[in-house]
Parts: sequence; structure tokens; C-alpha cells
Amino acid sequence: MTRTRTAALFAAAAAALLAIAGCTGSGAAGAGAGTDELKAGVFLDVTSWDPANADIGFDGPYLSAVYDPLVALDKDAKPIPALAKSWDWSADRLSLTMHLRDDVAFDDGQKFDSAAAVENLDHLKAGTRSGQAYADVKSVEAKDASTVVLHLSERDDALLYFMGLGRSWMASPKAIKANSLANGPDGSGPYTFDKASSQPQSQYVFKKRAKHWDSATYPFPTVRLFPITDQAASFNAMLSGQLNVQFANAANLPKAQQNGWNVAKKPASWVGVQFADRTGSQVKALGDQRVRQAISSAFDAAGILKAVGNDAGTVTDQLWPSGSQVYDPAGNGKYKTDLAKAKQLLAEAGYAGGFSLKMPMSTIFQAWQPAAEQTFGQLGIKVDWQNMSMPDYQKNAPTYPMFLAVIAMDGNDMATLTDQVTSKQWYNPNPSVDAFPEVKALVQKAQQAEPGPAQTAALKQLNTKLVDLAWWNVWYQADNLYFSVKGITVTPITGMMFPTLRFIQRG
Repeated sequence: MTRTRTAALFAAAAAALLAIAGCTGSGAAGAGAGTDELKAGVFLDVTSWDPANADIGFDGPYLSAVYDPLVALDKDAKPIPALAKSWDWSADRLSLTMHLRDDVAFDDGQKFDSAAAVENLDHLKAGTRSGQAYADVKSVEAKDASTVVLHLSERDDALLYFMGLGRSWMASPKAIKANSLANGPDGSGPYTFDKASSQPQSQYVFKKRAKHWDSATYPFPTVRLFPITDQAASFNAMLSGQLNVQFANAANLPKAQQNGWNVAKKPASWVGVQFADRTGSQVKALGDQRVRQAISSAFDAAGILKAVGNDAGTVTDQLWPSGSQVYDPAGNGKYKTDLAKAKQLLAEAGYAGGFSLKMPMSTIFQAWQPAAEQTFGQLGIKVDWQNMSMPDYQKNAPTYPMFLAVIAMDGNDMATLTDQVTSKQWYNPNPSVDAFPEVKALVQKAQQAEPGPAQTAALKQLNTKLVDLAWWNVWYQADNLYFSVKGITVTPITGMMFPTLRFIQRG
């Protein structure tokens, strides 16, 4: 199974930049934003109105206004019905039968049915970005007017999660065939796009659809989305009342609390050192788990989180999101900062004097570079930093034996297994699972287990083994933060850099 997440670095890095930035804005809040309409600062402009080309991280608010998904997620990132009223797996979990609503029409009047669903799913499977979710879907068929069947080449327990995360938005088949979605949306969603009142890169306005099958989930009569990359401007917009929801900067938390705003947060990415070479094929030393353990033991993760991340996160050795069923709070502390232990491990591995290697460096990671230089220096590890642009970093970093990383996480445990461990990603070009028999056996155990408690138990065993092997050097899991005025609540979802509109409610 290969599922490549090409946008993972940029989405996570954008959030990391906010955590690094200093406090912004000044003065007390003005009259305050009301709650009669949603006015959200969403950080980035819409990538594409075509669900096949949209970014799964930041495009969610835009697309959730104008499109309905086949599958949605609940607050715990569990798949729930949407245009697909229900679904059934075959006994071998290689066929997914979806039963569709029959009371929905697109903006152009075309009825949503199984033919429309097949057209959309084929389009999404072929999509540059969306296709990653359907890597194991070999074909889709319309069984009857209200039933579609997805046939899989191999079992994929994360498929429904990725569909709900933002990979099952349904657009007008006519618009898909005309290739017109690049010019604007054509969906059946809870809102219609008010193009006349909108201005690209400034604000996007949506008016609530008069009759929508899920109207109660979307309480605001009007939604205004403001892509404001400058976080000083965004925070000042919150202070003045121009916004009532904001993708937030952790440095502004004290001021947000002073203003009485709601603060919501959720783990979004992990920060640390990614070992691209765990077998020692490039740098022999890294093939010894004691060396990787030494590096993990040497870093002051808590100090880095405080100094660089404004304490907006969780210090941990683990990569499954804190709060997930696989995450074990009692399992933290294996790599509690202990320089003496780190040096001892290096000596036992035969590297008492350290070793040399090259590592990439780019602007976004310079905030972490001093801590890395100091720590590697204390271990005698001589690093030759190779400076490059951010796009080149994503392209070239995996060719180095190890590199500083900020990697987006998932809210689904099996998706975490796929994206972080077993499949080739830009940040994990050499999964190495086959080189570690114990890891391979535990991976297979989880993949073959019945979804539920048995699968969770298997993933916990795997998690423990990976931490023991220092599969990665996780310093901390960074939170995404959201500020909202009283009367509006935001429910963050790990995997969504900005929550879709169903997770922004009155209250």
C-alpha cells in the first residue's frame, strides 16, 4: 500500500511557523465580533475548487461550504454517514458497498445518484492529490441507482477515514466532464458561493442554502472566510471584531484569554529528527539502534517546545497522536533528557568520539537549528549543514541519512501506521520495515487484526517496539490552536489543519 501525502510538510510547517512567531497585535478588543455570521481567518487562500486538486489540510472550510461528502467525520475522527447513508464491508474487506441518499441535487440541477457518485470517485481516484486516498481502490461500480460498490485490490482500514477527511466531496458530474471546477464550485453543499461579494485572496462569502438535507449542522446564515497569512493582521482582525474565529498563534494565547475568547487545540504535527537511514546504508552508525537511542536521549525536548513552540504541544517519544487509543502516556520518558546516558550508548556502539554526516537546512527549520547543533556537538556528531530553499528541502531532505522534520499527523490509528511507518512518503523514502523482522511481524498483526480492540492492541505493541528502536526521534507533538469569540466553538480534528465547517458551531 502506497499513499503519498505531498502536502504534509507545507501544511504542518505553516502551523509550526505560527508557533515560532512572537506575540502580535496590541491594545484591547473593540466591540467584538458578533455571532450572527461566521467570519473566520483561515490562514491560506483556497488551493482549488476541484476536490481532486484541493489541499486536504487548509481547503476544508472552503470546500465544506459548497460540497457534500460521501463520508464525514465525527469529533473523534470516526467516519459517519453523509451522502452515503450507510455502508457495508464484505467479509474479506475488499468490497465496500455504499447506500446513497436520493434527495440531493447539484447547483446545476443534476440529481445526485450512483452514476454521479461513480463519476466523482473515478475523478478523485485519478486526482493528483485526492488519488492518494484511493490507492487501493481498483474500480467503482453502480450496483443500482442508489448503491455503489468500491472494489479494493487490498484491504485498507483507513479508506473511510481519508474519505471523511476531505477526499469524498461530490461535485456536479457535468462540471467534472467540462473541466470547469477550476473556475468555481458546483456542488450540493450547505452554502452557495456568493462570487459577486467575494474577492480572491481577500474574502470568500457563502450564503446558506434554502433547503439542505443537513441544514441543522450549519447554523450560520452567512459564512465569510478570510485568507490572512500575516498573523499580526489576523490577530488584530480578531481584536477589532472583523473575525470571530481564527487559526491562531500560540504566542497570542495570553491575550486571547484576557479577551475571554474560547481556545481550542489538537495535536497536528510531530517535530523532531526523522531517521531516513535506519539500516546504516548511508551512515553506518545510524544502523545501530543504540546510536538512534543516544540521539533521542540527548535532546532537551521540553526545553525546545518551550523556547521554540511556546509550549503549544506535548513532549513525547511517541508518534501516534496524544489522546488516541494507541498512545500510551505511561510509555513516555524512555528518552528523557540524559546526556550521560546518550554518551554511554554511543560508546557502547563504538562511537565514543562521535561521527560525521551531512544534514539539510532550510529557513523554516532555523529556529530548531541551534538546539540541534548544540546537542549534536555534545555527542561529538559533526554536522555539515546543507542550506536549501523550502521546496528543495521537501525534495532533497529524504536523500540525507537524517533531517529535522515537522510532519503532519492523522486522527486515525491505521492511517498513522500507513503514512508514518509502512508506505513510502517524501519524508519516509525507506520505510525499512522488511529489514526489521519484529517490526514486520507486528505490522502484519495489526493489518490482519479485526478493526476495534484487537487492532488497537496490536498497534500498541507496535508503538512500543518502534519507540524502543528509536524509529524516529520525536521531540514533541505540536498543537494547532484556534481562537473563537464567546458564542462560537471550534472542534479541532487531527489531520485537518483547519476544521471543516461542521466543526464550527454556536455555543
